[in-house]
Parts: sequence; C-alpha cells; structure tokens
Amino acid sequence: MTITPHAKATKIDLFSFKTPQMRTFHLTWIAFFLCFFGWFGIAPLMVYVREELSLTKAQIGNIIIASVAITIFMRLLIGWLCDKIGPRIAYTFLLILGSIPVMCIGLADNYLSFLLLRLAIGAIGASFVITQYHTSVMFAPNIIGTANATTAGWGNLGGGVTQMVMPIIFGFFVAFGFTTGVSWRLAMVVPGIALFLMGIIYYFGTQDTPGGNFKDIKETYPTFQGGKKNTLSNFLLVIKDSRVWLLFLAYGACFGIELTINNIAALYYVDQFKLKPATAGLIAGLFGLMNLFARTLGGVFGDKFGIIWGLRGRVIWLSAALAGEGICLILFSQMTSLILAISSMIVFSLFVQMSEGATFSVVPFVNKKAIGAVSGIVGAGGNAGAVSAGFLFRGEVTYQNALLIIGVIVTVSAFFALLVRFSMEEENEVGEEMKQIIPQSEKKAELATAN
Repeated sequence: MTITPHAKATKIDLFSFKTPQMRTFHLTWIAFFLCFFGWFGIAPLMVYVREELSLTKAQIGNIIIASVAITIFMRLLIGWLCDKIGPRIAYTFLLILGSIPVMCIGLADNYLSFLLLRLAIGAIGASFVITQYHTSVMFAPNIIGTANATTAGWGNLGGGVTQMVMPIIFGFFVAFGFTTGVSWRLAMVVPGIALFLMGIIYYFGTQDTPGGNFKDIKETYPTFQGGKKNTLSNFLLVIKDSRVWLLFLAYGACFGIELTINNIAALYYVDQFKLKPATAGLIAGLFGLMNLFARTLGGVFGDKFGIIWGLRGRVIWLSAALAGEGICLILFSQMTSLILAISSMIVFSLFVQMSEGATFSVVPFVNKKAIGAVSGIVGAGGNAGAVSAGFLFRGEVTYQNALLIIGVIVTVSAFFALLVRFSMEEENEVGEEMKQIIPQSEKKAELATAN
C-alpha cells in the first residue's frame, strides 16, 4: 500500500486524540513520563538502599554516574535507529526491554549487582530522543518548539512525581508487614509493569509519521526523512557540524543538571537539613513538578523568538535561559535556611527546564535530513553533563560546593550557546515555511494593517 505523508500539525489541540499527530503527542509524553518514573524510581528510596547495602559516599557517587552513563551511548544509537526503523517500533522495544532491569533491581543483594542493574535501567533514558523525534516529524515549524518542550516536559514530570509517589508505594508495602529491605524491592516492580504495558499501547496507538509508518511510505517522497534516505554520509555531516556539539554542551548544562538533582535532591535534604526521607522526597519532588509548565515555556518562548527574529532569535533565548539557570543554581547552593533553599530551588528549576525547552526549539532546524541523529547526539549531551557532575558528588567536595561549581560552569556555557549560527539560506528556508502555515485570517489581518 502506498501512503502519501499528510501535512504536519500547525497547532496543538490539547484535548483531542482523533489525529495521529495528537495521539502521538499524548502517548509520547505518557511513555516518557513512565520511563522517567522507572529511571529514577529508586532515587527517593536510596536512603534505605544505602543502609541495607552499607554503601559509602563514593559508591553512591558511582551509582549516580552509572544511572546516566549508559544513556549517552543509548541516545546516540536510538537516534540513528529512529531514522532507520521509525519511532514507533523503536519506542516499543525500548519500553518493553527497559521494564526488565527496573523490575529486577529488587534482586540486587550487594553493591556490584545494584550498580550493574542501575546501569541497565539508565538505558530507558534514551526514550527522550524518540519523544523529540516523534513530535518533530508530526508538528510544523511554528509550533515545533512548543510541542517538543511540552512532551518532554510532561515526561520529565515523572522525575518529580516519582520522588513523591515511590515513598508512598514503599510505605504501602511496609504497612502490609514487609520489612524495609523487601518493601523497596517490591516497590520497583510497579513502574516496571507500567513500562511493559506502555510498550504494547505505544505499538498499537501510534504511527511513525502523519501519513503512516515508514514501511508504508515511498522513500522517494521529497521531504520524508526516514529509511534509506538517512545515509551514513548524512550522519557524518551531523558529527562534523559544530552546532550539534555546541547544543550538546548546552543540553549537558541543563538536562544534565536536572538528572543530577533528581539523583541527589532527596539525599541532599536529608543530610543538609536533617529531614525524614518521606519529607525530603516531597520537597525534592517540587523540582521535577516544575516540568508541568516550565519546559513548555522554554519551547513557547523559543517559537515566539523564532517568529520575530528567526533562528538567531531561538539561539539568543537559549543563551539567556542558561544564564538564568547558572545564576539561580549558585544562589541555591548557598542557602542554609530550608525555606530559602526550597524557594531558590523552585526558581532554579524553572530556568533549568526552560533551557531544555529552548535547546530543542533549536535542534529540529540544524539538519532536517537527520533529525534523529541530531536529537540523539544533543540528547546524549544531557547525560554526559550528568556523568561529569556525578564525579563531583563522589569525591571529598561537599554537596554545597559541588552545586556552586556546577552553577559557575552552567553560567559560562550560556556564552558558548551564542556561537550556534545558521546560514542565510537556512533562515530563508524556515521563513518560507512559516509564511505557508500562517492562517488565512492572519494574512488578511496583516494586509488590512498594511493598507
């Protein structure tokens, strides 16, 4: 059967599931939410794991690094895989296979086995690339930043919700008479089952493009980006493009820091402010809850800046958001009052997630022939940033000083983001696309104003 790809969606009809674009929108963020839930489900329970397995500070640091290290390589692979077999099948496999180590981490009985399973769980972090790829091929340039940011932001919300919900699930098993050692193990089965079921739902509920799946679409279609058209030469062009690596750095400075905070926030509040684990988890969860709207704001402003000032406007907004993030992190690191720490953390979280949305309002325009490869490399930058930050938390540096150092580095990275440049040809190409998707009513309004 031959299918001609339909036009990309030019708006987000939030309460609709009728179109393939909106089904993809909703199923991608839900899938990513569950991946985040499974990925960081163990983080708020590390207080109990640390006690049972007698983990040292250095070992916890290694576990933090392991949880994000493998994702670097998986994101590179999954981006290429999306270009070859399509996001639908790629996501299905990742969800189903990723559910296995999430459920099996409860079998760990020493530091080494726990470390290896934590490493394996990190693979599901590659889900971010599929989420961004799938929305990128479904939505038009005028709304792509908002679509990417919202699906990723609502997915990242899982990192905050898990901080709050996993202690409750843990408490549920304790209430039924299980020991703390058994309860944290049983609690991790819950997100594992959810991931497995979501893999089945994603396979039957989505399609690769607005017009159908990769295998159903002629690869000769001029603007189609999947299948054989994405060759090794295109991938090599992506690797050679300095803009990709500058965005790699930018994403490491925002998403990498979010991953780091997800891993250490609960422990930080327990050790720094002597809170109970459940209370620390609730406070740490506030950081992730900002994803409900903050990352979307980053994408919305990226689109607005893009409409007014073109691709350069998107880059300027990214730099400004990163600068705000770095300054707020420096302030958070110096807070000794619990109220001030929580307040500054929330503002810091706002800028972190706006920076993430801003980054992926730029990414889809770097190389349209290899969106998966670009998304994969830039997405891997987030995990590379988390790994780099993780080394600070495993040594003798205090958590406060580690956060201060990271804040300074993030602030400096804002200036590097300004080095991302687009040619006049690329600016004009996007400008022409934007003209074609302006609604007729807006065109008439513009003509009336001009007259």
